[in-house]
Amino acid sequence: MNPDINNPIDITSIQMVEIPKGSIELRDDRTKQKWTAELAPFLLAQFPVTQAQYFEVTKASPSTFKGSTLPVETVSWKDAVSFCNLLSAKAGLKPCYTVGQAEDITFDSDANGFRLPTEAEWEYACKAGTTGIRYGELDAIAWYKANANRSTHDVGLKEPNAWGLYDMLGNVWEWCSDIYDETVYGSYRIIRGGGWSDEERGCMATNRRRSHPTSFKIDDLGFRVARNI
Repeated sequence: MNPDINNPIDITSIQMVEIPKGSIELRDDRTKQKWTAELAPFLLAQFPVTQAQYFEVTKASPSTFKGSTLPVETVSWKDAVSFCNLLSAKAGLKPCYTVGQAEDITFDSDANGFRLPTEAEWEYACKAGTTGIRYGELDAIAWYKANANRSTHDVGLKEPNAWGLYDMLGNVWEWCSDIYDETVYGSYRIIRGGGWSDEERGCMATNRRRSHPTSFKIDDLGFRVARNI
């Protein structure tokens, strides 16, 4: 199911997919560590947040590439969690984040509002029961350097994974909730999935990157929202 590109998406059309409980083994190529995460069921947006959705909620238009059903990009991690809080308020849900000054942000794991997925949730949902580095043939599922023509593309135009999630790889990287390695990188947060400017090796379900939560914004980095069940 592709979005109707002639009908800009608003907050009521953020389509959430129920992701079943399960477990996922993660790894970090830098430290060579592996660990397993057990996951309860959760909801994850079928598409990355679009520019129309972001504008409807925030009245801001930060993206470098303009288009209502293009994924929003050039947003920081703090921008993403602020969007989650505003969206929660509009939907009558309890916000997940308390946003203070600079990087002073606390998370309420019991809140029923919108949030960013954890990286374990993200990778588990991306793989959708598969075991390889991708859930399909790359050109069929992702916009990346070889086929993106130096730009983002409307969400939902490539093939989804087995759980009906689109653009999990390519198009834009996606912010996750987790701090990467506080002892080495401080408050840096994790990004996943690869983007339109990445080579093939950058678009894998297992790739982990990180950046600063308030100052880092770039034209191939966006996000999608999650919710507790």
